Amino acid sequence: MLRGKIHRATVTETRLDYEGSITVDSLLLEAAGIWVGEKVHVVNINNGARFETYILKGEPGSGIIAMNGAAARLNQKGDRVIIMGYELVDEPILAKAVMVDGDNRILQTLQY
Repeated sequence: MLRGKIHRATVTETRLDYEGSITVDSLLLEAAGIWVGEKVHVVNINNGARFETYILKGEPGSGIIAMNGAAARLNQKGDRVIIMGYELVDEPILAKAVMVDGDNRILQTLQY
C-alpha cells in the first residue's frame, strides 16, 4: 500500500558524481512518513521517467530535492517529481500525501 508521497516536488539539484540516491528535505520526509534509507519510487512529471532509489536526509527547511548518481541522468533541475514510499501490510492504511509549492514548501498534507 502507498504509505506516503511528496507530490509535485521541484528538483533542485542533479549530482551525477555522487553515490546513488535522492536527497530530500527532512521536513518533507517527516510530513509524508517516508524514512531515511527507504526504497522509493520516483516519477518525473516532465519526461515520464520512473525509477526506484533510496532516501538520504536533506537539511530541514532547505527544500532540497537532489537527484544523485544514475538518477541524475533521468532528471533536470526544475523538473517536477512525485516521490512515493510503500509498505507491505495485512490491512489497509491511511496514506499521507504532502502537496508542495515550487520551492518545495508544504502547502497541504492530506490523508486518504
